[in-house]
Amino acid sequence: MTRRGFVALAGMAAAGSDDKSVMAVEGYIFQQYAQSLHRPLPEIIPDVLRMSKSAGFHNIELNPAFFPAGSEDRTLAMLREENLRMPSMYVGGPLHERQQADRTIASALKFAELCRPLGCRAIVNNPDPKPGGQPKTDPELNEQAEALNHMGRALTKKGFDLRIHHHTPQLENNAREWRHILAHTDPEYVHICVDVDWAYEGGFEPVPFLREVGPRLREIHVRSARNKVWLEDLEDSDIDYRKVNEYLRAENLSPLIVVELAYRPNTVVTRPLEEDLRLSLLYAETIFGNRA
Repeated sequence: MTRRGFVALAGMAAAGSDDKSVMAVEGYIFQQYAQSLHRPLPEIIPDVLRMSKSAGFHNIELNPAFFPAGSEDRTLAMLREENLRMPSMYVGGPLHERQQADRTIASALKFAELCRPLGCRAIVNNPDPKPGGQPKTDPELNEQAEALNHMGRALTKKGFDLRIHHHTPQLENNAREWRHILAHTDPEYVHICVDVDWAYEGGFEPVPFLREVGPRLREIHVRSARNKVWLEDLEDSDIDYRKVNEYLRAENLSPLIVVELAYRPNTVVTRPLEEDLRLSLLYAETIFGNRA
């Protein structure tokens, strides 16, 4: 991007933005970053938090890997030091089998309370697929829906929101599992986090996919891809985020927008991660008309 283009984008973002922050950065790219450095994730947490703040983010979405047992307070202290808030936290886990579901729900409640002082008001959960990727049976899907309802009610009682996320396994067989979740969970307690890129990867057009979710939408994850290859930053690609924003505005929806970068082995990386984050945020602010 030329300097003139960058300045123009910045001006557009400032002109169309609100004071309210509705954007965050997802922590998955930092796990990839640690792997690329051949360093344990806990060692690089101070660096990536500083990187996030320097790139312009004020909100971040982390997962339990960033809070290793016995070091939870250390991560909380580092987040406070960088003045980063965490409006949501990603806590996955299996939900299609009763005992495993109980553990997943307990974990979600634990981490929600842990991060409450940082502004956490929501748990994002992606129900784990079965080992080997086999489709869940109808009884397993029913068990999962019951567990999601239970987790949603339990979180709501504590003042938190449950948001269900997806990857491509939930979208196989014409989104059988995903549509079962939408049809068999209580909209009052079970809300939705759409990953726009994973919908695209699964063969779905983003706006019709979002339309099926309707007013249950509370969060979206945004990432760019071309020919199913992830790009190093958020930019114009096969996914038309302008149409996504038009839909959100038309339906008066204001989900948390989470920039989730990720690199595949064939992703062409030309810039340092902090620069990719900074440019991604600028693009998101421009497209969605909000400041981070």
